[in-house]
Amino acid sequence: MKNNITTFEGEVIENLPNTLFKIHLDESEKVIIGYLSGKMRKYYIKILPGDRVKVEMTPYDLDRGRIVYRKSS
Repeated sequence: MKNNITTFEGEVIENLPNTLFKIHLDESEKVIIGYLSGKMRKYYIKILPGDRVKVEMTPYDLDRGRIVYRKSS
């Protein structure tokens, strides 16, 4: 069920191991850990520091999010 998911935009700050990324969110001035969604892994979408991304987050864990879209930097 996708009824409690909120979407934020941010900028990738740093690449971490295992396809994790540090992301600086625009709205809350917060840094979170993001991971790639399944479609982005499937189609080998590359993410680099400086890229703008859309992140989906649930209210259960506000320090992690799923990267669902990459905008070109």
